[in-house]
Amino acid sequence: MIKKESAKAYWKENIRYVLILLLIWFAVSYGAGILFKDALNNFKIAGFKLGFWFAQQGSMYVFVILIFVYVRLMNKLDKKYGYDA
Repeated sequence: MIKKESAKAYWKENIRYVLILLLIWFAVSYGAGILFKDALNNFKIAGFKLGFWFAQQGSMYVFVILIFVYVRLMNKLDKKYGYDA
């Protein structure tokens, strides 16, 4: 049986991961797509300005990558606290 302290530590670490990943996603979506678009528009990807690219597609790609990062982090966390089967 898993101790209550262990479960609290697991949940606290899980929430920390979620908040960090959401902060990264927000920074890419809002920051790169809106706040820093003028500076990023000096660069191009496949003929499109980088600020436009982040606003339209880059944030989606980052979101998908963050999903895989979260899965990996949670698998490690599950092993650390003994929740893996």
